[in-house]
Amino acid sequence: MQLTKLMLSDFRSYRELTLDLSPGLTAICGPNGVGKTNLLEAIGLLATLKSFRGAPVDSLVHKGSDRGIIRAEGLRDDRSVLIELELARGRTRAQVNRQKLRRARDLLGALRVTFFTPDDLVLVKEGPAHRRGYLDDLAVALDPGAHGLISDIDRILKQRNALLRQSHGRLDEAAEMTLDVWDAKLSDAGTGLTVQREVLVAALSPLLNNYYRLLASDSDEVGVFYERSWKAPTLAEALADGRRDDLRRSTTGVGPHRDELRCTINGLASRTEASQGEQRTLALAMRMAGHDLVAKRVGEPPLLLLDDVLSELDPERCHALLANIPPGQTVITSAGGLPTHAETDHVLLLSHDGEIRHQ
Repeated sequence: MQLTKLMLSDFRSYRELTLDLSPGLTAICGPNGVGKTNLLEAIGLLATLKSFRGAPVDSLVHKGSDRGIIRAEGLRDDRSVLIELELARGRTRAQVNRQKLRRARDLLGALRVTFFTPDDLVLVKEGPAHRRGYLDDLAVALDPGAHGLISDIDRILKQRNALLRQSHGRLDEAAEMTLDVWDAKLSDAGTGLTVQREVLVAALSPLLNNYYRLLASDSDEVGVFYERSWKAPTLAEALADGRRDDLRRSTTGVGPHRDELRCTINGLASRTEASQGEQRTLALAMRMAGHDLVAKRVGEPPLLLLDDVLSELDPERCHALLANIPPGQTVITSAGGLPTHAETDHVLLLSHDGEIRHQ
C-alpha cells in the first residue's frame, strides 16, 4: 500500500494536521522538538497498533483532549484505501474504508511499515528481549495471524507464572493438574513460535549479510544464530525437567520468552566486541534485511520510515544508505538537513510554530 495523505486530530503535539506524501522519498526536516518523530509514530500506529517509542495510549492523545484520531489515505492496486484509528483511554478503535473492525488487531496487514530510529541500537547492544521483539514484529508483518500466537503465549505465561507464585513452592493435586494444562498449552504454542523464528532467522541471514556489506562498504561476515533456552528434545520435557526450579523461583525458566538471537561480526559477539559504529550499522542492516524479506514474501514493499538516521551515521554510511534505499515509499526525518547528494521527491520543512512548508 502507498500512503498519499496523513491526517491527525489531537494526536501528540498536533491539534490538526494534513500531510501529503510522495510515492518515493519524502524528507521531513526541521529542528528538534517540532514533532517530526510524532508523524512517523502516527504512521506506525496504523500499521502495528503500538508506538515504536513504547508509549501508552494516554500519552498519545493531545493534552486536554479525550481522544486522538489518525487517518491515512492510500492506494492499493489503484484503489483508494482509507484507514482510521481512534485512540482513547481504555480503547482503540479502527476502521478501513468506513467499515468498523470488530477488533483493532484486525487492522494488522492493511499497512506494513519498517522503522529505523536511533534507539534501534538496543537491537544489538542490549538484552535478548529486543531481538525477540524484532523477530516477532517481522513474523506479524509477514503473517498478521502470528499476532494471535504471540498474544496466546503472553497470556499462557501470565497464567502459569501466577499459579507458580500462588503455590509458594508447593503444589497440591488440583494445582499440579492445572500446571499440567498450562505446560501443555505453552509447549504447543511455544514450539510453534520457536520454529517460526528459526525459519525466519534462516531466511534473514543472507539478506543481513548483504545489507551490512552495502552499508559498511566492507566484506565483514555477519552471523545470526537462534538459540533455544532448553536442551531437552522437546519444550514439554524441558518444562517438566524445570518444574522444581520454576516453583522455587515463581517464574517460567524455559520457553520462547527466554530464547536468544545471537549476532556476530567476523565471529565476534556484536553485543560486546563490536564498535558502536559497527553495532549501529548492524542494527540498520537488520531492519533493512527484514524490510527486504517482507517485500519479497508479501509482494509489495513496506513503507520505510527512517527517523533521524543520518545524524547517527558517519558520512560514508549516510551515503551508502541513501544510495541503497530500496524501491517503494520512504519517509525520512532530519534535524540537520539532507546531504547534497540525497535525491528526494518531496521535502517538507517543519517549524516550531507548527507551520509546514514545501521546499
